[in-house]
Amino acid sequence: MKALIRPFAVATLPLMIAACSSMSPAGIFGSTTTEIPSAIAAPMGAVLAMTLKGSGIQNYECRAKADAAGGFDWVFVAPEAVLKDKNSAIVGRHFAGPTWEYGDGSQVTGKVLATVAAPQAGNIPWLLLKGTAAAGTPGALAGMTYVQRTSTSGGTAPSDACGAATAGTKKAVRYSADYLFYKG
Repeated sequence: MKALIRPFAVATLPLMIAACSSMSPAGIFGSTTTEIPSAIAAPMGAVLAMTLKGSGIQNYECRAKADAAGGFDWVFVAPEAVLKDKNSAIVGRHFAGPTWEYGDGSQVTGKVLATVAAPQAGNIPWLLLKGTAAAGTPGALAGMTYVQRTSTSGGTAPSDACGAATAGTKKAVRYSADYLFYKG
C-alpha cells in the first residue's frame, strides 16, 4: 500500500504546482477581485516573491494646472502607508518615490509601466511598476524587479473645491492596496 501512495503523490505533484501557479495572486488579503488584467500582468519569467497589504493615505495638493491658464486641480504628491504581511504584522512602509521599505532596511523603488482603472469606481488605479532594488542592501526586497498594485480601496483625489482661493491646500485621502513583489 505504501508503494502505491508515493508514486501517486509524486505523479500528481506537478499538476498541483501547475494549478497553483495559474491562480491569480490578486485579492490575497480577502478582496473579491480575483483577476489581474493582462495590461498590468508581470512579464513572463517574473516570479511572485511576496505580497503585502498597504494601508494609509494618498496625499494631494491643490495646484494651478500647467496647461490651463487659471485652472486648478488636485495633484497627487505622495503616499504614506504601512505595509503588513498576511498575519497583519507591520513589516515595512511605503512612501514617495514610490518606494517600499521592508523592516530589514531593504528597499525597492518603482517606475510606472502600465495602469488600469480599478474595477470599482472611487478607487485608485491598479499599476504595474518596474522595480529597482537599492544596491548593496540585502533583505526581503533585494532583487525585486516588478511591483503590482491591485485590490485598491479609496485614495482618489478629493472632491473638495480646488481653485485660486484654495491653492496650496493639502488633503490626505485614506486608501489600501495589495502590493505584489516579483523577482526575475
